[in-house]
Amino acid sequence: MSWWGSRTTRPGPSPRTPSWTAGRKTEDDYMEALARLHLTVTRAYKVNTDINFEVFIHKVDGLSDDHKIETQRDIHQRANDDLADAGLEKIHLSFYLTSIYDHSIFEAFSKVVQKLIPQLPTLENLLNIFISNSGIEKAFLFDVVSKIYIATDSTPVDMQTYELCCDMIDVVIDISCIYGLKEDGAGTPYDKESTAIIKLNNTTVLYLKEVTKFLALVCFVREESFERKGLIDYNFHCFRKAIHEVFEVRMKVVKSRKVQSRLQKKTAATPNGTPRVLL
Repeated sequence: MSWWGSRTTRPGPSPRTPSWTAGRKTEDDYMEALARLHLTVTRAYKVNTDINFEVFIHKVDGLSDDHKIETQRDIHQRANDDLADAGLEKIHLSFYLTSIYDHSIFEAFSKVVQKLIPQLPTLENLLNIFISNSGIEKAFLFDVVSKIYIATDSTPVDMQTYELCCDMIDVVIDISCIYGLKEDGAGTPYDKESTAIIKLNNTTVLYLKEVTKFLALVCFVREESFERKGLIDYNFHCFRKAIHEVFEVRMKVVKSRKVQSRLQKKTAATPNGTPRVLL
């Protein structure tokens, strides 16, 4: 679950003046939010001990990088101390710094969503194999609508790189909506033929390819490596096929469980062990 906190402001020339400033931070800034967080976490834990807690620390754009880290560390320490005092040391809280002025909120949601994907190790392994055999610098598997990346390779994620990928998806969808639809408006702006190439001024190429009707692969490739586009496209074909197989296996497992669940609901045992069908 995620926790959305708030922050107070002081009167001043700008409505966005934060209540903490460089070198000074008051406890009132987030003590009330911490108290509500503690109450929410303890109540939720009593209902479900397996629940995951994801805490978003919003509106950090008014802080320097050093103070962002300091604030996160302080909130993390206070929250864990409150849980320890309540005898709930087993609860694990994950914290993310977010702002509406960059893509940090999307990156935070990406990390949260990835924890819910059982196929994540397989997807990451497929991406590692794909980039290592194609001369690609970095690759993301994006959900096109939300611009959350559900997987990436093992190399570190750079915020600027992630923002460029999001911007590319927006450009592709916007242009497709204008020029890719039929005169009567039929069709979709994103389909199996969707692909895009953008050359940056730093000898890097952005390459987007459709994977499924919901997912897109966005890659960073050096110009010299992109000259072997035929190799990249062949490896992408193998990668795309593997991705479809991964999710087909998942769908078969889900359907099998649903069938089993229906049979269990329809069939009940009498006291002597004879099955009885419920109407």
